[in-house]
Amino acid sequence: MTSSQPTTSSTQRLSRRLSLATLALPLLLAVPPPAAAQAPPQVPTQSWPSKPVRVLVPYAAGGAVDVLARTLGQALAKPWGQQLVVDNRPGAGGIIASQALIQSAPDGTTLLLVASGHPLNQFFYPKLPYDTFADFTPITEIAYSPLTINVAGNSLHKSLTALLDEARAKPGALSYGMSGIGTSAHLAGELLNHTAKVKIVPIPYKGGAPALMAVIAGEIPLSVNPMAEVVGQLQGGTVRALAVTTKERSPALPDVPTVAEQGVPGFDSVVWWGLLGPKGMDPALAAKIQADVATALKDPAVVEYLKKTGSFAVGSTPQAFDAYMRAEAEKWGPVVKAANIKLD
Repeated sequence: MTSSQPTTSSTQRLSRRLSLATLALPLLLAVPPPAAAQAPPQVPTQSWPSKPVRVLVPYAAGGAVDVLARTLGQALAKPWGQQLVVDNRPGAGGIIASQALIQSAPDGTTLLLVASGHPLNQFFYPKLPYDTFADFTPITEIAYSPLTINVAGNSLHKSLTALLDEARAKPGALSYGMSGIGTSAHLAGELLNHTAKVKIVPIPYKGGAPALMAVIAGEIPLSVNPMAEVVGQLQGGTVRALAVTTKERSPALPDVPTVAEQGVPGFDSVVWWGLLGPKGMDPALAAKIQADVATALKDPAVVEYLKKTGSFAVGSTPQAFDAYMRAEAEKWGPVVKAANIKLD
């Protein structure tokens, strides 16, 4: 019969195991949790920033987005006590600048100024080298601007309604110029094709200015441009805007009707700009930067620049900006697929 009491040897083995477990416990407790479970690094927001802040801009120096970054940077330098350094990283639809950001420390000293195309690159590039949402910390939508649908000052097209009637009667006979495949101007044109049930052929140019010059020269009948690109030509009379692409008329062009007013109900397309940080930023720091940007948007120099370019300040919270970008991806994904827009 087997005894129910432990033998001396089994008791000794159990004692040794308990001793080893006791010795190992402090070592186990010292092992940090997996990286995914760790909280974001805490940055003392009151003393931030302690050095200049770099803002990556995915466009060349001198363009509208570059000027916006520099104008905003001058306003932010006052409360921050540090310079905002613009680092231009143009190319590949913003991917180059985005990759530079995700390789940066999440301490708020490297940020990225993005435009409307950022949440849409996932549709353009099948092998995008990062996750559109998981690899970034949303901070704020800075501002947005309508686009305009433009013809030459001497064009026979007097309204968008008449132009769309012609496009329906002659599918593929009309074309529109824009600043490149996958840009906000291109997408606005394709949204018009999609919602108005017309086929106006996109003609890409190396920028909005060359597209406008082609319209003025009579090489193409119309172009789609962010309002900031056409203000001068509109004032000079060489170009005439048939429509603005926002839901409501622009205070900068109060006499120009919307697309929706001219037979395309619900049409709404804007170019917007926002600020992102690397993933893992302290939410309190992201909230501080957002609040500072919202204040800077009231700076007289920033207000004047936005007014001059027909743009509108936003300054949304990180949560609202994240929701907006996701809604933009949901809205534009079907348009990109319907137009079969692919980039290498």
